[in-house]
Amino acid sequence: MMENKENERNVIAVIVTYNRKELLKECIQALINQKGEKCDVLVIDNKSTDGTYEYIRNLVDMKTIIYENTGENLGGAGGFNYGIKKAYSLGYKYIWVMDDDCIVHENTLEEFIKVDKELKGNYGFLSSKVLWKDEKLCKMNIQRKTLFASVRDFEKDIEPIAMASFVSLFIKSSVIKQLGLPIKEFFIWTDDWEYTRRISRKYNCYLVNKSVVTHKSKSNMGADIINDSEDRLDRYKYIYRNDVYLYRREGIKGWLYIILRDTYHIMRIIVSKASDKKKRINVIIKATKEGKKFNPPIENV
Repeated sequence: MMENKENERNVIAVIVTYNRKELLKECIQALINQKGEKCDVLVIDNKSTDGTYEYIRNLVDMKTIIYENTGENLGGAGGFNYGIKKAYSLGYKYIWVMDDDCIVHENTLEEFIKVDKELKGNYGFLSSKVLWKDEKLCKMNIQRKTLFASVRDFEKDIEPIAMASFVSLFIKSSVIKQLGLPIKEFFIWTDDWEYTRRISRKYNCYLVNKSVVTHKSKSNMGADIINDSEDRLDRYKYIYRNDVYLYRREGIKGWLYIILRDTYHIMRIIVSKASDKKKRINVIIKATKEGKKFNPPIENV
């Protein structure tokens, strides 16, 4: 696989993984099985403790993949920052980003390359249509057509979008050079939306509906502080803090969105049957306040 580095299209897939070795191997195998177009594979391991390296060691030894261990759990944001930076340093023209539970289809990359040619490279990023295990749309990965409105048309060949997830995101290195890397200080959540919005503020970006992947997440739902279990509530400080950073950049309309969204979530908690309502509400309020002073730097390659 590594000989493709000399291919004129020069694509590398960047996978961030943490303690999901069986899904990771399925992800890698699907990339290897691509038809028509091939890519190299870079695995960024956030210091897994489940024997991930031993599980894929033969692929590393055969030079089928490039393996990098971060040495600590940097979270998804830190892992993608690390991986995109590494891929850029290796000289690839296109960087294809995904989680370890993203399973590409046989022509996923081929469809990206077709659109790249049709657009003559005039775009910021391309994003795949994401299905869940039941072949219905994966709710957590539905792209935003505008800052606030989700995509509804999944039939057109391409659809203009403003934000997308890191579950099969195709980026040109020239764009990364200009606009920098994902913000590692986000740790988890919103890093992909902030990064893709940073790009779409400068360039036209597109959903490619014929480029399809399957996201093998545990459930087909997004982050939900109202219904999530009590032991996971502390994680939500990241999404509410990071969202303030993202939306305040949009000015008054961004602040208005945050106020209305947070108010709506708090009201839903109040009328819900959720346990520990006070803690859920306090997470939202405290994290939103923290977000007002949250100013991590944008790192350049």
